[in-house]
Amino acid sequence: MKALVIGGTRFIGAYVVRRLHDAGVETTVFHRGTSRHPVLPDIEHVCDPSAAYPIVSFPERLRRDWDLVVHMVAMGADDAEAAVETFSGRTRRLIVISSCDVYRAYGRLTGIEPGSPEPVPLTEEAPLRSIFFPFRGMEEQLGAYVRDYDKVLVETAVRSANDLDWTILRLPKVYGSEENGDLATIYGFAAAPAWRWTHGHVRNVAAAIATAAVDPRARGSIFNVGEETTPSMGERLARLPARRGPPAEPPSFDYRQALVVDTTKIRAELGYADVVEERSAMIELAAQHLDIS
Repeated sequence: MKALVIGGTRFIGAYVVRRLHDAGVETTVFHRGTSRHPVLPDIEHVCDPSAAYPIVSFPERLRRDWDLVVHMVAMGADDAEAAVETFSGRTRRLIVISSCDVYRAYGRLTGIEPGSPEPVPLTEEAPLRSIFFPFRGMEEQLGAYVRDYDKVLVETAVRSANDLDWTILRLPKVYGSEENGDLATIYGFAAAPAWRWTHGHVRNVAAAIATAAVDPRARGSIFNVGEETTPSMGERLARLPARRGPPAEPPSFDYRQALVVDTTKIRAELGYADVVEERSAMIELAAQHLDIS
């Protein structure tokens, strides 16, 4: 089996490449050439400036047949449509990484979607946002790409593709030693102890992506990814080492709206199982951060 991974040299993507390679998949990575994670195996790299966000064109050497194309960094309509156009007829399946911010519940949490809180946990059939571009106005803080970022539009482009099989994975808040290693997305919400937000260790998230990529049963399906159960922030913090100083002021969200996703589907239909125990991994990471801070 031959796979192309678009944007697979940092954090989640690097661990996905590692798992695919270890599963016997001949893997090629397309990226800008600005980073190479130490977990990456000895594989083919195709480096080109066109791999900058948004990726709307692909070098000629990638326009060949693939069993799988895994797009880690489709950010909006333009780059999703470019991938669909380029790889239709050239791959058996396009696997696209989405986010749980597609759900209407996310809009209710942040206040961009009017209405009362959505019931949780959110299954893959839960309503999606109708208000697009959730991070516009935050370009200076997050990067210029967020002006046109919207995973709802990514999913729409992929699902409407003709002659192209697809799989979509909606990711939770991911943490690991390389990113979110200080668990700011936990400690930063100490003032909202009853609130719940699904997280996932990077190794578990990568394992879920790789599982769906190589399993033909995932064809034409959407899967939530994340921890099996989602504790409240207070429950998480009770298990983690305390940190000095006053708690951070959390964003002015509507904390009546939890952001909890149901990950039953990928576990039941594809037999996915965590490779890292989430509670222990979070405790270990928090302790490591205290040692170096």
